[in-house]
Amino acid sequence: MDGLTVGVSTTRDQVPDDFESQAAALFNAEAPSLLHLARFYVEDKTAAEDLVQEAFIRLSRSMARLRDPARGAAYLRSIVINLARDHNRRGLVSLHHRPPPPDDAPSAEEAALGHSIRQEVIDALRALPGRQRDCLTLRYYYDMSPADIADGLGMSVNSVKTHLQRGLRSLSVALREDS
Repeated sequence: MDGLTVGVSTTRDQVPDDFESQAAALFNAEAPSLLHLARFYVEDKTAAEDLVQEAFIRLSRSMARLRDPARGAAYLRSIVINLARDHNRRGLVSLHHRPPPPDDAPSAEEAALGHSIRQEVIDALRALPGRQRDCLTLRYYYDMSPADIADGLGMSVNSVKTHLQRGLRSLSVALREDS
C-alpha cells in the first residue's frame, strides 16, 4: 500500500479524542481490500489508490456524524464503489498499469493462462449492469451475506438475491461465449 496515506483535516473539537487511532486502525484493516475492490472498477492502480484515499478523506469528514463506528468499513466500501462509478462515468478511464509480478512468479505459461482467465472474468464482470456487478463483487469478493449487501447498498434482500442470480446467469453466458 505504498501509494496510500491517511490524511485527517478536521479540528480536534469536531471529532472524538481517539479519532486518529480509529482512522489509522480502519485504514490498516481495510485499505488493501478496498484497493482490490477499486481495481474491479478501474484498471489503473494509481487511480484505484486515489479513489481509496478519497474514500478515507470523505470518511474523516463525516466520522463525527457516523452513528455506528463499526459500520465504517461498509461505509468506505460504498464510497469506493460510488467514486469508481463517477470516475468511469466522467470518461476518466485510465491507462492500464500492470502491477509488478510477485517474487515467486509462476511460469510464463501459467501466468499467461491465469491472467487470461482472470481478465475474461473481470471483463465479463465489468460488462454487467451496475447493481449486478456491485452485488456479485460484495458477495463473492468480500464474502458478505445478502442481508449485509442489502444494508450496505440500501436495497431489499430480495433485490440483492435477484441481482445475484441475474448477474451469475449473465456471467455464465458471457464466459461460455468467450471459451
